[in-house]
Amino acid sequence: MKKENPLKALRDKIDALDENLQLLINERASIAQQVAKIKQAISGETHFYRPEREAAVLNRVQQRNQGPLSKEEIARLFREIMSACLALEQTLKIAFLGPEGTFTQTAALKHFGHSITTAPMTSINEVFREVESGGVSYGVVPVENSTEGVINHTLDMFMQSPLKICGEVELRIHHHLMSTCTDLHKIQRVYSHQQSFAQCRSWLDTHLPDAERIAVSSNAKAAKTAYAQENAAAIAGESAAEIYKLDYLSKNIEDDPDNTTRFLIIGRLDTPPSGNDKTSLLLSTGNKVGTLHSLLAPFLKHKISMTRIESRPSRRGMWDYVFFIDIAGHVKDASVKATLEELSHEALSVKVLGSYPCAVL
Repeated sequence: MKKENPLKALRDKIDALDENLQLLINERASIAQQVAKIKQAISGETHFYRPEREAAVLNRVQQRNQGPLSKEEIARLFREIMSACLALEQTLKIAFLGPEGTFTQTAALKHFGHSITTAPMTSINEVFREVESGGVSYGVVPVENSTEGVINHTLDMFMQSPLKICGEVELRIHHHLMSTCTDLHKIQRVYSHQQSFAQCRSWLDTHLPDAERIAVSSNAKAAKTAYAQENAAAIAGESAAEIYKLDYLSKNIEDDPDNTTRFLIIGRLDTPPSGNDKTSLLLSTGNKVGTLHSLLAPFLKHKISMTRIESRPSRRGMWDYVFFIDIAGHVKDASVKATLEELSHEALSVKVLGSYPCAVL
């Protein structure tokens, strides 16, 4: 009797699982369509994207994951399934800080999945304006980097914008040196965003000390510029290399291997609690002794954890500041409500920029 090929047996199992997975995914999509129809029939709702629902689903997916796929990888797969299901009812249009190939676009795709339409904008201001006008469903903007700190322009926009923070994305940033030239020693100019130069300073000092460093508006613009020039290179991410057809001269040249950028999802609607949330606040106060202490006291009293605090000029007068504060919890939580009530007596103004799900891996 001929012995069965063990490889064939395993491949047959994979084929059977694939068939079952395909049936289950389509069944999930069909149920998602039914949910959308019921929502429309009951309340006329047309906003089918629910950030708190998706975050809760992904958190459960990661909690029950037993491998061998990592939590991050299994979440990515489920994100794409949810993205494809949502697109059957509503294709989201997402504005991002462009051009094509920026890390901000990568963050948008990580958060929403690939079944969306992305719209590149030339500035952070334009992203805000496009969301405010209703030209897009949501916007994605960078807010802080683990090594270079906050992006002040994003914070400043919240002082005047009515938009809400609906979510956040944390993206591990890997910088690559790319060019049409294949010889590192022939590189005379390097193009990149100024923050990327700062994040790769030591590597550049060691390997390209004599090359001219030219700052441009984005890493994607750097890649496009390097493509059109001889003996020029760009510091950018993988997507830029693919779009602009550049070869890698060296990968992962960032000085800090844990280099991470946080991005915010901005929209027009409040987000209900997901069970694992963060709230961002904008506090305004007068310039007097003990101001900061009086602002922080309610957080301590109600045991609210602060994850970030930044000060920015208020633009009302010299040495007058506003404070951007991130706290754990949702604005509907009793402890957060009590804290905000006390803050309203201590601050000149308290603006809730949004309560939203914490970033999923």
